[in-house]
Amino acid sequence: MNLQVIHPNLDLGNGLTMKTYQAAIDTHQANLDNYNRAISTITELALSFEESDKMLRDINERMLLGVGAVYGKDSKEYGTAGGKRKSEVVQARSRARSNPTAQKSTVPTKA
Repeated sequence: MNLQVIHPNLDLGNGLTMKTYQAAIDTHQANLDNYNRAISTITELALSFEESDKMLRDINERMLLGVGAVYGKDSKEYGTAGGKRKSEVVQARSRARSNPTAQKSTVPTKA
């Protein structure tokens, strides 16, 4: 809207002047600029976080592999470091094979 075309010092009463209108526009623009800067900062922080998270997961995996290489993958140290000990994995597999729980489901049919 180009209200200044009507009159450069337009005053419609009740505080509706070109001065107050322009001040509201300026405040709104400043808020929009601040908002856009914040969004940009958040985007940069999110990218940085994702990058450091990926790096940390890689180092974590390498540390666990290192503990497995030094102490063995069936050691208590490997389990303490967060690894799944070989003996635990084998026991879980053998239990699943020896005790099948898959049962046929019976669905009632209409007679």
